Amino acid sequence: MIKVEDIGIGIAVEHQQRIFDRFYRVDRDRFRTSGGSGLGLAIAIAIARAHKGNIHVQSQPGLGSTFTVQLPFSS
Repeated sequence: MIKVEDIGIGIAVEHQQRIFDRFYRVDRDRFRTSGGSGLGLAIAIAIARAHKGNIHVQSQPGLGSTFTVQLPFSS
């Protein structure tokens, strides 16, 4: 299990499932100047699932986000 946390702007509950969709961006205006295609999380979850794992997000607007990557352990 790997956890990545930030103290950024957070993600509203209604967007949390869609952020893993290809080309989905929570706020298109926010990214107009800084770029971003909406592919990063879609690629990340595809890689995790290809390895029989998954990624989950916990987030609240104004408080940041925690992404948890779970991959199976094999020896």
